[in-house]
Amino acid sequence: MKRYLAIVLAASLYPAAALAQPADPPPAEPEATPAKTAPPTSPENLPPSRSDTDVQPPVASPAIPPGGVVSQAGVGGSTGYGRAGVLELGGAAGFRVGSGFSEVSVSPSIGWFLADNLELTSLFDITHVDTGVDSGSIVSALVEPSYHLPFNRSVFGFLGVGLGGAWVQELGAGFAMAPRIGANLMVGRSGILSPSVSWQYTTHDINTNGNVTDPSDEQPDTVVLAVSSALRMNIGYTVMW
Repeated sequence: MKRYLAIVLAASLYPAAALAQPADPPPAEPEATPAKTAPPTSPENLPPSRSDTDVQPPVASPAIPPGGVVSQAGVGGSTGYGRAGVLELGGAAGFRVGSGFSEVSVSPSIGWFLADNLELTSLFDITHVDTGVDSGSIVSALVEPSYHLPFNRSVFGFLGVGLGGAWVQELGAGFAMAPRIGANLMVGRSGILSPSVSWQYTTHDINTNGNVTDPSDEQPDTVVLAVSSALRMNIGYTVMW
């Protein structure tokens, strides 16, 4: 009988004893960069060199949150391409040559994602054309809003429309518009290869029927609106800041 009472008493006290155990302390916050200030390691104690494959950071589904400027975006970080705040710097260069024809172009650019997948880009383009008989230059400056649709973490499609001005040698300045469609392909840790097709539409005011350099010419000048357009295929390379 005494043994039975001892077993019942122990069973009744066990839950209370279990509840009296102290709770585990909360986990400590991880350091932003562990061992950032550690002293250098002697060569004989260094681990062997090896390749490292970091996970591609996640990309955003269509949304419009506010963004600032994010640094260190790309593979190995928490911010992927197309996220709000990512800064994109780079440009493109091209060269074409044919029978009696050559063209050289340089196009630096800077872009900023003001919201997830929505980018605002400044495009500056200088093109020089030489036909052997004549030559000329075209300079354009455009501001392009564009939307970048992620197909996965490494491949995007984009569509944008650039608006601004252009200056054509011997024709002067005019309004320029350039719709553009293409793809963004992630390269390395923070590089972006961007093949694209654009159609640039430019207007110019030119004088006809009069000789503005001859004071004796009394025939009044006629101002005519000239329109030029060009289809361009380009491959650009940029990096996330």
